[in-house]
Amino acid sequence: MSGGNETWTSRRAVAALGGDVRVPGDKSISHRAVMFAALADGVSQVSGFLEGEDTRATARAFSAMGVRIEQPSASVRIVHGAGLHGLHAPAAAIDCGNAGTGMRLLTGILAGQAFDSTLIGDESLSRRPMRRVIEPLTRMGAQIASEDGGLPPLRVHGGRELRGIDYALPVASAQVKSALLLAGLYAKGETTIREPHPTRDYTERMLAAFGWPIAFSAGTASLAGGHALRATDIVVPADFSSAAFFLVAASLVPGSDLLLRDVGINPRRTGLLDALRLMGADITAEDPRELGGEAVADLRVRHAPLHGVNVPEALVPDMIDEFPALFVAAAAASGTTRISGASELRVKESDRIAVMARGLRALGVRIEETPDGAIIEGGRLAGGEVDSAGDHRCAMSFAVAGLIADGAIHIADCANVATSFPGFLALANGCGFRLG
Repeated sequence: MSGGNETWTSRRAVAALGGDVRVPGDKSISHRAVMFAALADGVSQVSGFLEGEDTRATARAFSAMGVRIEQPSASVRIVHGAGLHGLHAPAAAIDCGNAGTGMRLLTGILAGQAFDSTLIGDESLSRRPMRRVIEPLTRMGAQIASEDGGLPPLRVHGGRELRGIDYALPVASAQVKSALLLAGLYAKGETTIREPHPTRDYTERMLAAFGWPIAFSAGTASLAGGHALRATDIVVPADFSSAAFFLVAASLVPGSDLLLRDVGINPRRTGLLDALRLMGADITAEDPRELGGEAVADLRVRHAPLHGVNVPEALVPDMIDEFPALFVAAAAASGTTRISGASELRVKESDRIAVMARGLRALGVRIEETPDGAIIEGGRLAGGEVDSAGDHRCAMSFAVAGLIADGAIHIADCANVATSFPGFLALANGCGFRLG
């Protein structure tokens, strides 16, 4: 990922973290809300939309295909749906920016269109593997060309007749599952996706909210083509992945007591919550309720001493985006933390295992990389210079590390934080970070 030259410096906290915070809207739900509203019949309002670069790229993609999308105020989109077959050929390649979710889900949608299209992305996205989407879509009848190794750009040929399939994912991935389900909207017959481990079910829940008949349970989802999506209003909860940095930060800084409002707590997303609690974290879910069909709660986190654990592999699919923050928690905990079954981290926006291991070693942490995880010896963190490799989640995780390090941490290549968490610096400093 190329994040530019933006560098942050994070310094040790001089006081406890505190406050009442609402992090931005959920990125995964924001992507899907705009997509499904664009394909629906009628007008939908999306409230709490994440004003990040990735989600804006998805909105621009549908605007380029003829969908009228209005922005009456920040974090609100009014989407005038074109219907399942109402998209038009874009005049140029669709630029997904850094959004792997956007590219993979759009590939499933575009496989069912009558027109040809091309999906491109930034330097980082252009290195991310798309073969896991291309191969099953090809089995459904799609025709998709890529660069060597299944890398973007992706050229999706239109006018293909898609057929439903019964497909077992070799690796659990909500993005791949979602791409196939979206292609299934356009396919003849039934599409069934089976997962080796259950992943987040945002697509299934939202398709049901938009009126599409779908059967799903942990690890499986089935739908048939031939129906329609009906416009509906969506309220996007606060993003658990963004809340993760504050959960870890307040757990580590003595005396902290922080309240995070309206956080999505879909059980397929909150593996970090379980992992931190196993480590001894003091996190409670207050006022659990539903917001826009999704489970939410206010999360109160107080400082607590953390200890190392063997992270259960069963939690891995439910916390794949939160591992950089967990690496920092493990580095500051007493004892050893072992992570396994997380090879997916090597093909995210960066090789997150390698980036976090290099950075933590530079801060004096004893950490051993494994092919699918790491072994981390907890202890004190020194100051130093680290490189986030342009990965937004690694950059924010190193910012958390600075709160408890013995010296300042200088973090290179931070500009891409805007893809998922615009306003992070101001929000973090408002609750006690010393970040600039």
